[in-house]
Amino acid sequence: MSGERLRPVDLAREHGLSTQAVRNYEEAGILPPADRTPHGYRTYTPLHAQALRAFTALVSAHGHQTATSIMRAVNQGAVEDALELIDGSHLQLLEDRRTLSAVEKALRDLAQSGTPDPPPPGVTFIGPLARKLGIRPATLRKWEQAGLIRPQRDPQTGYRVYTPADVRDARLAHQLRRGGYLLEQISPLLAQVRTAGGLAPLESVLGDWRRRLSARGLSMLAGAAELAAYLRQRGTLHAGDALD
Repeated sequence: MSGERLRPVDLAREHGLSTQAVRNYEEAGILPPADRTPHGYRTYTPLHAQALRAFTALVSAHGHQTATSIMRAVNQGAVEDALELIDGSHLQLLEDRRTLSAVEKALRDLAQSGTPDPPPPGVTFIGPLARKLGIRPATLRKWEQAGLIRPQRDPQTGYRVYTPADVRDARLAHQLRRGGYLLEQISPLLAQVRTAGGLAPLESVLGDWRRRLSARGLSMLAGAAELAAYLRQRGTLHAGDALD
């Protein structure tokens, strides 16, 4: 099997790629160097085919840039560097899961305390808004610095101008702060509220978010399996190793 010769088209066909893409992957270090026939044609082996399977699976799990770096590291014999890149992606996924859980808990707390009244139409300024919320203007400025609210400036006076959406965000931030949430925990919630266009559609947005995280986690499992198979074919991973 190890002596089997494959053409670029044989590798390309399995993944719906062009033969030029396969050659580009080799030149980029994603595939190990190929042998050449006396006439200069590339010849690949099952090892190259598995490298391509590993790469395409890693792209789904980690993105093109990180997948490229992982494969380059493996092909250069720097397996520890490749594993560190994979660990970084897993850490990011864990952080995303924790953020989602914090957002979901914050929404449950908001539901228990009651959604704020709809903001009044028109715009308001920092003093009236601070009085309405029972906080100091300095607190609103601090929230602005943290990215929780994003008022515009009046072009004539330079004063901060708060739209109804800004007032909504300030009210949500105020409720969450009273509930003991930190600014860094509130920020992703408000970002999701803005993306969803309000609190009402946010439940489906959070559901989609969780499904995407689950899909990424499953893709990481698939990518790890294909990469482990590639390492075994290279002789880097053996039967008794932890990944088996």
